[in-house]
Amino acid sequence: MQNIMIVGAGKGGTAILKILKESEVLNVQIVIDRQEDAPGILFAREEGIKTGTSWQPFLNENIDIIIDVTGDDEVFQEIREAKNKQTVLIPGSVAYLVSRLMEEKEELVAKLQNDTYKQELIFNAVNDGMLVIDRRGQIILFNKRAEEIMGFQKEQAIGKDVLEVIPSSRLLVILKTRRVEANQEMVLGNGRKIITTRIPIIEENGKLVGAFAVFKDITEVVNLAEEITNLKEIQTMLQAIIHSSDDAISVVDENGRGIMINPAYSRLTGLTNEQVIGQPATADISEGESMHMKVLQTRRAVRGVPMRVGPNKKEVIVNVAPIIVEGKLKGSVGVIHDMSEMKSLSRELNRARQIIRTLEAKYTFEDIIGISEEMVIAIEQAKLGAKTPATVLLRGESGTGKELFAHAIHNASDRKYNKFIRVNCAAISETLLESELFGYEEGAFSGAIRGGKRGLFEEANNGSIFLDEIGELAANTQAKLLRVLQEGEIIRVGGTKPININVRIIAATNVNLEKGIAKGSFREDLYYRLNRMPIQIPPLRKRKEEIPVLCSRLIQKINRDYGRNVEGVTKEALSYLMEYDWPGNVRELENILGRAIIFMNYNDTFIDIHHLPDLRKRITETSGVSAPEQFNLDQTLPEMIEEYEARIIQETLSRLNGNKTLTAKTLGLSVRNLYYKLEKYNLEKNSMQ
Repeated sequence: MQNIMIVGAGKGGTAILKILKESEVLNVQIVIDRQEDAPGILFAREEGIKTGTSWQPFLNENIDIIIDVTGDDEVFQEIREAKNKQTVLIPGSVAYLVSRLMEEKEELVAKLQNDTYKQELIFNAVNDGMLVIDRRGQIILFNKRAEEIMGFQKEQAIGKDVLEVIPSSRLLVILKTRRVEANQEMVLGNGRKIITTRIPIIEENGKLVGAFAVFKDITEVVNLAEEITNLKEIQTMLQAIIHSSDDAISVVDENGRGIMINPAYSRLTGLTNEQVIGQPATADISEGESMHMKVLQTRRAVRGVPMRVGPNKKEVIVNVAPIIVEGKLKGSVGVIHDMSEMKSLSRELNRARQIIRTLEAKYTFEDIIGISEEMVIAIEQAKLGAKTPATVLLRGESGTGKELFAHAIHNASDRKYNKFIRVNCAAISETLLESELFGYEEGAFSGAIRGGKRGLFEEANNGSIFLDEIGELAANTQAKLLRVLQEGEIIRVGGTKPININVRIIAATNVNLEKGIAKGSFREDLYYRLNRMPIQIPPLRKRKEEIPVLCSRLIQKINRDYGRNVEGVTKEALSYLMEYDWPGNVRELENILGRAIIFMNYNDTFIDIHHLPDLRKRITETSGVSAPEQFNLDQTLPEMIEEYEARIIQETLSRLNGNKTLTAKTLGLSVRNLYYKLEKYNLEKNSMQ
């Protein structure tokens, strides 16, 4: 845990103190202010935190971080000159900004959870039945009103094929046609009549996700309108029915003048009784013709007519039926359905998806441990790069945390609310990488989908794209990437029209690009474009002082993943870990700790030396591989060479804990060539273990 001293206990210092008090990894040890009655001093005393009027006496109390909130530049300079090299000095404005960002992230997550809960309430509160299927035709949403109308419990419907629940459903047709079917009348197997609207669910990129149906049970209202025999005798009953309904209902007489509306009608249209009762049937219409008048003229019911009603021009769907008593037309009754609520829910769903996308980059600079001077410099450079649109090139050995830096740079930039796309250039075959990055047009090659496909650069528009293992790009792909950096545009595979994009590129490599330029495998002009802001991430062997803190952080993560409760590492085991040079860097350290925790007894709370593998053996191991004891003399020379090559790759991969990048580097292969040989010799399954 990091020990913190706050200098300045005014309003700003108090705010930072209260925020840091909630942190599990930061410990506010001392609060300093010249005024002994400063609000932060009083609060610190209540919390049992040391206080003082001068910061000098406390510099030797194992302080890791000093936060200066005085706003006095002289004080800041004095502290910077007097503090230990290992102590980090942070201006109060920066600390407050970081704290606020953490708070805002938590607020966003809480808001998302709250919005999801509200949407669930809305789905079950509406008086319309709602049913949603995925693209396989299985039901994924079934609200309470749908249960009542269909006669199916939610538990019986969710996960079932829609035709098992509603044999006559047309939602599978909607999946094929992608067309809306609005306000269709349908009779269910239980005899209920409904009006339903079926809509395909299509994402912004044109991908079909599923389809949903919204339906209203009109059985009671339509039967009432068709079977009334004496309007005056049952007027009281009719009035009670429509006033208790959540559906907006209006009734007119044979002359087309309003005689009855219910409260739901007033809420929907914004019109009062005085504005409707006794007035012509057109009084509530903003756009469209009166369906009441049409029904009175034709004596025939109308269903699913869209129009706008009331002063707010509310978008609705109208069903109207004639009222006939003893063969005589006595009026008509209309039922109005509000469509704006569904559109609002759709907008909220899209907003929720947008918020989720912003959480794709899940690490920030707070997640990066930097105690050594080299690591602190790298972090400061990355923070500076995050505030500019410049391309960032992350350089360092495999396992040093280049992707962690890429996440943090995106989250600290003004693009943090847009997409963060990650691409491992070495993991995708050369033939596929170009079409994955830049997309393709319809018919560009055999197997291309109809309408073409957007590439990852288009997906990341206005956001950031992280290109890992950039040194493995083929020459043709390098040329296209250079065009992106120079012109800010891409051309799809098989296309001719340039597409403008605004993407921030964060590249990473663990190979020497300068050697690649000398060999002719990497373009020099692309190198200079990428290398505008290089950030060198030091290997773990050069920052061993961070191993204790890294162990603590990694053990917390492994505990969450494995459901364990390991508290830390013993002093002897820590000294043992500090002696090792860690060729696999932080990734290898996590591997070693994870393996130790797996084989620990559940009553062990600290990792000891006997839990760890023999690291001294790893130190003395050479990169050579023992020759096979004998060959099958019936094999040809190429077959024996391939067998020996497969054995070398397998043993090197096992020795390096399955680290493919380090294996390729050790054997002098490119990562892409190593992937090819793993597949050729059927070693892929072993390498993943």
